[in-house]
Amino acid sequence: MTRTWITLPCFVAVLFTAGFCQAAEDEKFVPLFDGETLDGWVQHGGTAKYTVEDGMIVGTSVPKTGNSFLCTEKPYDNFILEVEYMVDPLLNSGIQIRSNVYDEKKTYKTDEGKEITVSPGRVHGYQVEIDPSERAWSGGIYDEGRRGWLYKLEGKDDARAAFKQNEWNKYRIECRGDSIKTWVNGVPAADLKDDMTSSGFIALQVHGIGGDEKKVGKQIKWRNVNIIELED
Repeated sequence: MTRTWITLPCFVAVLFTAGFCQAAEDEKFVPLFDGETLDGWVQHGGTAKYTVEDGMIVGTSVPKTGNSFLCTEKPYDNFILEVEYMVDPLLNSGIQIRSNVYDEKKTYKTDEGKEITVSPGRVHGYQVEIDPSERAWSGGIYDEGRRGWLYKLEGKDDARAAFKQNEWNKYRIECRGDSIKTWVNGVPAADLKDDMTSSGFIALQVHGIGGDEKKVGKQIKWRNVNIIELED
């Protein structure tokens, strides 16, 4: 009986401490988007249109251009990023993290062993996939402009089912050292260990659509783009 009364307060104290730490961490979130302008952001890659409407960043697809990226001017290494988005079912998109731009021509091998050569100015780095297709790999991790898929969502049915078509979705992305973890609407998705890149910008992608007229003018919207920078 005595042991029960000793253990219970300790357990409560642990829960209280954990809750306090989480609350303190939450208070450190700062916005990357001011809700009115694109100050602090710069576009690389294609020529998709990025505008600010009703407190949201809106990306609109245009034909015959490559992948477009709206990138933070500041690089980030260890952080927790939370962002909400709504994507047209016909589009593909993603959130770039720890990404950079090539300053010279590079050649890489994809995970299938295929060699790809990229030109200067090409965005590369980790991408948290936004995938409204039947494949439903939203929250998976793709290495844009380099190695291809690093963390697919095959067999992760809970994560694949977490994405909501034609609704607002929320990502939580944690980068700590060589660990990258993602959540889709609170459901764990990717859990990747990779140390190829430790720092880089965050970017919002509008995927190239080629000449597909059905996808011209389709949009993806982002809001509540907030970040906590973590100690090394």
